[in-house]
Amino acid sequence: MNNMRVTKNKRTGLLEIHEHDYNLENLEEPELFRGVFDYDSVPKIIFNDRIVPHNTPENIWITDTTFRDGQQSTAPFTVQQTVDLFRLMSKLSGPKGIIRQSEFFLYTDKDKEAVVKCREQGLEFPQITSWIRANEKDFELVKQMEIAETGILVSCSDYHIYKKMHLDRKKAMDKYLGIVKAALSYGIIPRCHFEDITRADFYGFVVPFALELMKLSAESGIPIKVRACDTLGLGVTFPGAALPRCVQGIIYGLNYYAEVPSEQLEWHGHNDFYKVVTNASTAWLYGCCSVNCSLLGIGERTGNCPTEAMCIEYAQLKGRTDGMDLTVITEIAEYFEHELGYAIPPRTPFVGRSFNATRAGIHADGMLKDPEIYNIFDTGKILNRKPIVSINNASGLAGIAYWLNDFYELTGDKMIDKSDPLVAKVKAAVDAEYAAGRNTVMGDEELDNIVRFADKRRHKLLVIGENIKN
Repeated sequence: MNNMRVTKNKRTGLLEIHEHDYNLENLEEPELFRGVFDYDSVPKIIFNDRIVPHNTPENIWITDTTFRDGQQSTAPFTVQQTVDLFRLMSKLSGPKGIIRQSEFFLYTDKDKEAVVKCREQGLEFPQITSWIRANEKDFELVKQMEIAETGILVSCSDYHIYKKMHLDRKKAMDKYLGIVKAALSYGIIPRCHFEDITRADFYGFVVPFALELMKLSAESGIPIKVRACDTLGLGVTFPGAALPRCVQGIIYGLNYYAEVPSEQLEWHGHNDFYKVVTNASTAWLYGCCSVNCSLLGIGERTGNCPTEAMCIEYAQLKGRTDGMDLTVITEIAEYFEHELGYAIPPRTPFVGRSFNATRAGIHADGMLKDPEIYNIFDTGKILNRKPIVSINNASGLAGIAYWLNDFYELTGDKMIDKSDPLVAKVKAAVDAEYAAGRNTVMGDEELDNIVRFADKRRHKLLVIGENIKN
């Protein structure tokens, strides 16, 4: 017991033993975890059956990287497009600032103008932050632009330290700490981006480095932040999964062993293995206040965590929206498609054109009776996106009846039943199209024409929202 530190856990109020002091292990050769990442095969998921407790902070939030990491994967935004998206993000965020911050590049005149124009909007949220590489030249940009907080790239895996930067761990840490101290000397909040943390030596570099940062934070009185970057989307959330890939283990370790407060912890993930939303949610659940996202998930390779997904995840976890205007998710999707020419895959949750559409006749029959049967929630109310039925050869009478009621906005006693003769006529025309070899979904305009040819008188009434009951 003499060599063990005893401290009080501020969250539980219990005394706890810290059995180890984590010191930097400065290896001559890089630790590449070849048992997990041999590169010639799919990375392995290793287990050690160590379970860490939930530690969800009372307050959780989202930060944005659309204009930094996100924009690197798309056609560059104009200044006006950046301002428009920034305003939409603020509207989605709501008065409590659930989307708390947004980070910007500062390298070009256009980058700087975008920051100035977004500042001129006078919006409380999201707060504007920046991102720099770990060198003095980049830091000068932050000082010139009077940014209160900046992200600093501090790669933490040996893949980056040894193979990319050609340094060892001690030299890398010394370099990083020097830049952080420079930020602190100017009163700027450093946000340290621990790049490639899911391939890093957690106890040999990550924890010792984070502990040094927390010492500087205590000395300066400035809350140094740590962003855990799952750069290749390698994080997993299975109970008992081992480091370096275990998301809950990373967050718990940074919070508990490195003593980084939850308010200063942030998760940044990518979607290379289809796990980006689950990983971000897990980070929240195990002690991370902040998750970093981009609108529609745009970003390097498979992209970042979608902002809209985490807004919905927040509502699920909290049981409330806390002032977020979720209908803005639809506005953002429409802006991307109409103003930016960005093609959203139609089955993308919450924003794709088909996310709440059905084509199967049996589903359409249920939707006709009650949309709640097959719709995830009231998408019309929450996202301003009514559920729809797309018509093809499998839609059946129910699908066509649903389309008629939806397209012509018929409600109550004006609604058309699947037994209506008009439905049978339209279905016959649709079936003839597919019997002739068609293999695409029918559009609203051509279906409207089919209705007009099937019954001109009823079509005129339907256009004005009326209907003749047969």
